[in-house]
Amino acid sequence: MNICKKAYCRTYQKVMYCAEFLMPWRKAEVIEGAHCLLQRLPDTLKAQGSQGVLVVTDKFLSTNLLPPLFEALRQKGVPFTLYDEVVPNPTIACIEDGLKLYQANHCDTVVAVGGGSPMDCAKIIAARAVNPKKPVEKMKGLLKIHSKLPPFYAVPTTAGTGSEVTLAAVISNPDKNEKYPINDPSLIPGFVILDPTLTVGLPKPVTSTTGMDAMTHAVEAYIGHSNTRHTKEDAKTAVKLIFDNILTAYNEPTNLTARGNMQFAAMVAGRAFTRAYVGYVHAIGHALGAFYHIPHGLAMSIILPTMLKAYGKSAHKKLAELADLVGIGGNTREEKANNFIAAIVDLNAKMEIPAKIGGKFAIKEEDIPAIVERADKEANPLYPCPTLFDRKELSAIVYELMEEVKPEEAQQA
Repeated sequence: MNICKKAYCRTYQKVMYCAEFLMPWRKAEVIEGAHCLLQRLPDTLKAQGSQGVLVVTDKFLSTNLLPPLFEALRQKGVPFTLYDEVVPNPTIACIEDGLKLYQANHCDTVVAVGGGSPMDCAKIIAARAVNPKKPVEKMKGLLKIHSKLPPFYAVPTTAGTGSEVTLAAVISNPDKNEKYPINDPSLIPGFVILDPTLTVGLPKPVTSTTGMDAMTHAVEAYIGHSNTRHTKEDAKTAVKLIFDNILTAYNEPTNLTARGNMQFAAMVAGRAFTRAYVGYVHAIGHALGAFYHIPHGLAMSIILPTMLKAYGKSAHKKLAELADLVGIGGNTREEKANNFIAAIVDLNAKMEIPAKIGGKFAIKEEDIPAIVERADKEANPLYPCPTLFDRKELSAIVYELMEEVKPEEAQQA
C-alpha cells in the first residue's frame, strides 16, 4: 500500500479507536445452562410484560427444534408471531417480510434463534421497526441507526458467529451481488441465551466451521491495532477455549461441557471483535460469500491461515503470545507464530475442512478484480490489520486461496 493511503487508513483507525470510548457500549445480560431456553426464557418474557414477540428463525429450526418453546410460550400466555423464512446470507427481502409481520401483529419484542443469519436478519428487522422510514440500504456502514431497539433476545444455535453480542449485521442484496455490514452499538442485543443443548444436533461440518469462525474473530481481534484490555482478555479466553474444546465438540456431539465452552468462546470472541474489529479474512470472505454463496464459517476457516501467513512479521509477536497461551512451543517469535498457524491448519485437517476454496464455491479468475475491489472497500480504511494491503496484494492472496484445477478438469470445463 502506498504511503499516503496507509497514513490515511492508520489515522482513520486511530480516530475510530478513540471515538469508541465515547460510544454507548452495553454488555448483554447472559442466561446460560442446559435447557435454559425452555426453563427461563418464557418466564422472563412473561415478567417483562411483552404484548407480542416476533420469533425470527429459519424453517428447519422452527420445525425441528423450536416447537417445545412455542408450547412453553403458549402455556405462559406470551403472545408470539413466527417469522421462519430467513435464508443463509439474509436479504433485504427477508428483513422487509419480517418487518411486516412485526408491525401487523403489534409486536414489541424480538427473539432471534439460530446462527448468524437469523441473528443478523432479526437485528435489522428491529432496526427497521424503530426507523420505519429508513430503508436498509441507508443503514449500510457505521452509526446509521441511532435509535434504541426493542427488547432483543439472542439465542444462538451454533457456536461461532458471535452475532449474539455484536454491533454488526451482514446483509445481502442479490440484485446487486452485494454483501455489506451494518454497524451500530444499538444492534447489540440486550439478552443472550446460551443453551448448549441447542447445538447438540448440529452437523459436524457446521460444528467445525462455525467454531473456526469464532477462532477467526478472536485471532483477528487480538492481532489488530485497536485492542483494549477487555478485548484482549476476551480474545485470549476464546482462543484457549476453542483449542481445548473444538475437537471434542466435533467428535463427541453430545458432550455438553465442550458444547457450552464453545458457545461461551463464540460469545466472548464476538465481544472482542465488535470493539476491536476483524480484518482481511472477513473482508475477502464477505466478498466471496456475495459472489459464490460460500458459507461464512467455511470461508473463514480456509482464509484464516493463508492470511496469517501473508501478514508475516507484523503479526509474529501477537501470534507468538497466542501460541504460548495454548501451549504451542517454539524458540523464537517467528517459530512460535508459524507453529500457531500450523496448529490452525492441523485443526482444519482433523475436521475435514479443505485447505483451498474449490468445488461448487470455486473462485473464477475473471471475478477476482471485483472481489478484491469489494474486499478493499470493506477493509480500508476501517480494519486495523497488522499489515495494510493494497488491491494488488489482496489479489495475490485470493489467487493463493484458489484450488488448483487439474488439466483434465480444465479440459472438461
